[in-house]
Amino acid sequence: MTTPPPGLRERKKEATRKALREAALRLALERGPDGVRVDDIAEAAGVSPRTYNNYFSSREQAIVAAVTAEREARVAAAVAAQAASTPLATAIIEAIVAQYTDPGSHDPSALLLITTRPTLRDAFLGTVNEIEQPLTAVIAERLGDSDQLTAHVLAASVATGVRIALTRWLTTATSPAAGGLVLLSGSLPELLRAALAPLGPAFEAAERRPQTADNGQAHPHP
Repeated sequence: MTTPPPGLRERKKEATRKALREAALRLALERGPDGVRVDDIAEAAGVSPRTYNNYFSSREQAIVAAVTAEREARVAAAVAAQAASTPLATAIIEAIVAQYTDPGSHDPSALLLITTRPTLRDAFLGTVNEIEQPLTAVIAERLGDSDQLTAHVLAASVATGVRIALTRWLTTATSPAAGGLVLLSGSLPELLRAALAPLGPAFEAAERRPQTADNGQAHPHP
């Protein structure tokens, strides 16, 4: 699966999006989320508030995007990079666990801020939906699912499982008993694996099922 390189306009848009989300997180860490206005973020990124609204619908969305940006593409790329002999369920679970438990280059205080503030936590959970579209594409290619119906159902199920696991993890990790401490190690990998494990039979059935090519003839998936 190849994707053409982005044009100049798309590169400029992505640069603006990156400047906005980085400014949002930086200001939130300095002042606290409640002390940050959309106008402040726009000014720090060197754009107008109107331009800001073309990219993000709230300050919370921009702050969270600084940590979750491009995760959905990385998940899909990790699945696509797996050998064809690797069961699809295994490829997806390993990609999800790797991407959702890797803090990357971000300051740990950024994750702590996001996961301990209810409005930011809700925005964080909302980003899970973004893995659905790229996962649909990579699953469809793997299955030879020309109309992407099966792939879409499977990808949506994965997104639901991830959201449930994250919700449970955040509830536990940010409880008073945890002292507000959030660790990416701990139980998160186990929760993600447990939430996605019931989807294994569905993926196995999809890989065994004959796929319908564009000429309408059914062919067994290799």
